[in-house]
Amino acid sequence: MASIRDQMEELKRGADEVLVEAELEGRLEAGERLRVKAGFDPTAPDLHIGHTDLINKMRQFQEFGHEVVFLIGDFTGMIGDPSGKNATRPPLSRDDVIENAQTYEQQIYKILDPEKTLIMFNSSWMSGMDAAGLIQLASRQTVARMLERDDFNKRYAGNQPIAIHEFLYPLVQGYDSVAMKADVELGGTDQKFNLLVGRQLQQSYGQPPQVVITMPLLEGLDGVQKMSKSLGNYVGITDPAAEMFGKLMSISDDLMWRYFELLSFRPAREIKKLRQEVSEDRNPRDVKFELAGEIVARFHDKQAAEAAHREFVARFQKGRLPSEIPETRIEAGSAGVMIGEVLTSAGLSASNSEAFRMIKQGAVRVDDQKVEDRALQLQGGNSYIVQVGKRRIARVVIE
Repeated sequence: MASIRDQMEELKRGADEVLVEAELEGRLEAGERLRVKAGFDPTAPDLHIGHTDLINKMRQFQEFGHEVVFLIGDFTGMIGDPSGKNATRPPLSRDDVIENAQTYEQQIYKILDPEKTLIMFNSSWMSGMDAAGLIQLASRQTVARMLERDDFNKRYAGNQPIAIHEFLYPLVQGYDSVAMKADVELGGTDQKFNLLVGRQLQQSYGQPPQVVITMPLLEGLDGVQKMSKSLGNYVGITDPAAEMFGKLMSISDDLMWRYFELLSFRPAREIKKLRQEVSEDRNPRDVKFELAGEIVARFHDKQAAEAAHREFVARFQKGRLPSEIPETRIEAGSAGVMIGEVLTSAGLSASNSEAFRMIKQGAVRVDDQKVEDRALQLQGGNSYIVQVGKRRIARVVIE
């Protein structure tokens, strides 16, 4: 078993804050087997690797002998998490929640040991809470405290509506920690308020307060905005191996180290050694190959990662196209489809403005011909190979 010092170093790795660090260290020194909780609202049917820094942290606790609980917020998902939103977020239907939750169970076992992972649903206790219980829970928090939350405060100051049910979200998430008797809760930096509500409610209910560990929101492939499907800068857990490998190879050399810190299972000392090698004379591309191979092998297998590596080399170093190209079908009007719409619909750009910027930079090609006219229209009844730069490619069928 690793020393307490080594455990603390690994558990703090990549974390934004540990509240309170001395409490965590004290519990480890006391030999406690901690119950570690991380909650996920099933708002989409699949996860991207930006979600996995939390799951990786759960894995670290698991390897140190602690109990990890993957909490699926099927009840809170029907409220709608307002975190970071400047408007009321629409709740999910019960059918959506159940369908999405089922896919989560399959995906997390790519990282966590299924024999050592407990999956819970917060509807287990919240569905049985009557109106009187909910009112009693609400009495443990004040409106003034709720308005300390940055997003609520901004909306209130800007005379934007805040629905009453949105105040319930942090309360219910906090009560989850009470119901589960959590010792540690993990969450993104945007969840800090909610995590601290859980700590406060545990004290209110006479429980030891949980340690809160916040993890940063992983930047997407663009290295600027957080990873998001809506922005098109994501790597999906269920992406094909070759596509996943290519996306990871597209990140900048600087961003690579961020991904190593938050996504790699390599010990910190090995990553430090890799950085030293690159600072001397090693090509960062070769180190990026190692990162991409590790992550692809995790979500597929070693053979798939090796095949994706070979295909990437053949494609970009020998000028060949990949054997599998994602296909997008777009319905055309009588005049065809504008190139900007083609790029955004195919996921090759996040917006029309980005598409036009890439055209101006000479980075867009259709059937290996550089696109210079942003007013170009692709005609119906045809199939095109559309590329942005060297790494983003799609087969677009205009119907």
